[in-house]
Amino acid sequence: MQTRKLCSVLPASYRSNVVFLRNVAVNAATVNEEQDVKVEGRPWQEVPGPKSLPLIGQLYHFLPGGLFYKTTNQEFTRKALELYGPIVRLNGMPGMPPMIMLFDPQCAEQVLRGENWLPHRPGFQSLEYFRHYYKNNNTITNEPTGLVTDHGEPWKQFRSTVNPILLQPKTIKLYTSALEEVANDMIQRLTKHFLDKAKEDLKNKKKTDDEKGVLEKLLDIDEKVAHIMASDMLFAGVDTTANTIMYNLYLLAVNPKKQEKLREEVMSQNDKKPYLKACIKESLRLLPVVSGNMRMSSKEYNLRGYKIPKGTHITFIHQDMAQLEEHYIKPKEYIPERWLVPKDDPLYYGNAHPFAYSPFGFGARMCIGRRIAELEVQTFLAKLIQNFKVEWVGPPLNVKQTSLNYAAPPYNFVLKDV
Repeated sequence: MQTRKLCSVLPASYRSNVVFLRNVAVNAATVNEEQDVKVEGRPWQEVPGPKSLPLIGQLYHFLPGGLFYKTTNQEFTRKALELYGPIVRLNGMPGMPPMIMLFDPQCAEQVLRGENWLPHRPGFQSLEYFRHYYKNNNTITNEPTGLVTDHGEPWKQFRSTVNPILLQPKTIKLYTSALEEVANDMIQRLTKHFLDKAKEDLKNKKKTDDEKGVLEKLLDIDEKVAHIMASDMLFAGVDTTANTIMYNLYLLAVNPKKQEKLREEVMSQNDKKPYLKACIKESLRLLPVVSGNMRMSSKEYNLRGYKIPKGTHITFIHQDMAQLEEHYIKPKEYIPERWLVPKDDPLYYGNAHPFAYSPFGFGARMCIGRRIAELEVQTFLAKLIQNFKVEWVGPPLNVKQTSLNYAAPPYNFVLKDV
């Protein structure tokens, strides 16, 4: 799962002129990704952004007295959007490449579709260095290192191996009972010792293919792939799911009428639970655990009239796009019903640009653990709301951005028996 620290709201001058030309983006995406196409436009250096100085570039804006000094990540992106508009240029800090920040879902769609052949998603450079070089005694190998750190053909081969298993609903449903027993623990700490022990246990248990879980199926295919996936699922799945559950509980606690409506549904034993799923979707819109996504462009793009060169890091600020009035009525309010009303209702979520809301990423690099994460959040939330009334006391929940959007203490929850 790619993580980026960015966020906010479009200025009024832009909001009044938004036009969605979706056919343009779709047509742009149909071009063969391996074919270089000449793109016209103003130089990317003219994209609005903080002014630069010789040698130190834009760094002085973040130093004492600077425009962005001591701003949080969310405050920075909000201010950048208000000052510069829906496309912002960052020239690159020391050790970092230049970056384009996008708050326009139309442009996000254009790039994400255009980069969906072999998408290169920068990030986690420290982990990439460790897996590719450090643990191999600084020797480059051709062995796979995982979905988080591989790119190009190695990533494609690895993803092709694990996709049929981790995206198969029938396999994921096998975990329902276990999640009900330990609903707040999606993935156990899978280590090499656990894998060895699991293999020994499996020798004594004969199962059909339909009865085998993710680890068992991957072990049948490739032990190394199973080991790497276990590590990736622990790395990318535990904190993300835990914080998603935290945000759901918080929003339900401060919206007691919505919580009561959800309780009525889970107490009714309705198997489909549409309102539960709507509550989770609305939480991911307001408080996503990942604020954005990123691609390194494999070709040139014209974005809002600017020529963006090949090799540019382009960041899509989905968290802010999902909270703009251009896309959602009452965008700052927690309204799960927007995911359930019919298409002719003004509140209907489908009135928004489809790329404004993207909590699990897009396309080939969409979060492979999505089905497991959704099952765990649904299971835990239903069980807890069925048994407890959740309240919140004190100031609003504090969210801090590092690699993820983390719910920071204190956690002022109060649980009361129903």
